[in-house]
Amino acid sequence: MRVFVTGATGFVGGAVVRELLDSGHRVLGLARSDASADRLAATGAEVHRGSLDDLDALRAGASACDGVIHTGFIHDFSNYAACVATDLRAVETLTDTLAGSDRPFVLTSVMSHGPTEDEVPDLATHPQLPRLAAEVTTLAAAERGVRASSVRLPQVHGEGDYAFVPALIGIARAKGASAYVGEGANRWAAVHRDDAALLYRLALENAPAGSVLHAVADEGVPVREIAELIGKRLALPVTSVPPEEAEAHFGWLGHFAATDLVGTSTLTRKRFGWTPTRIGLLADLDHDYYFEVNQPS
Repeated sequence: MRVFVTGATGFVGGAVVRELLDSGHRVLGLARSDASADRLAATGAEVHRGSLDDLDALRAGASACDGVIHTGFIHDFSNYAACVATDLRAVETLTDTLAGSDRPFVLTSVMSHGPTEDEVPDLATHPQLPRLAAEVTTLAAAERGVRASSVRLPQVHGEGDYAFVPALIGIARAKGASAYVGEGANRWAAVHRDDAALLYRLALENAPAGSVLHAVADEGVPVREIAELIGKRLALPVTSVPPEEAEAHFGWLGHFAATDLVGTSTLTRKRFGWTPTRIGLLADLDHDYYFEVNQPS
């Protein structure tokens, strides 16, 4: 199968590209810059120049392939609403292009949209879930001749991670203490990037139209344990931040640092034979590569 992959040089997308190529698929990857194009070409994938807001490029990529995996997202939390809007337009464009073809479309969604695979919150009553519209749009495409599915991601970890956990490390360095909110009993579900990549391939190959899949290996790691490990590795004190001070301490990460982001993958494992085999979040976080480079604060 020839597969169009957005976000093809990103942390998750790069692992998806490797998984697809290693399994005998061909990949046409979206690349915004010369540097991204060079990295993508080095993997053996074909390069398709464009960006998420270049709708003509998205149409051309989807039209040229047997299926689409959408892992691209602009992670600018200072302008998050605009990023969500760009993503939704991209999803609408890609699913419109595939309509009536019965070709697969795999969306990257997020864990907060339901603790189990069979729960899709109502968009009208959950305005606090801005990325939910993209998932609703994707699942609705199943009624328009698209074999559409949604892969919900928890915290994705592994070498090269640049998301929430590295942000916590950067904040701890900047503040001189590794912190959690309140008692730190809230938990984050997690998965290694390579296990997640396998699930994307299974969704591409086998997921029935309208499927939701959960890429959950660790169902819930207490955030306090994450903070304690960061404190140990950085030789910093570990402290509690009152909930009302979370935003001041953690910045854009304040909401997530205090939120329970848990989920299960029981149905996904049963339906698709997915068995994660990589190390868990805490064991991975204890590797040097999480602490050898300057992390975002």
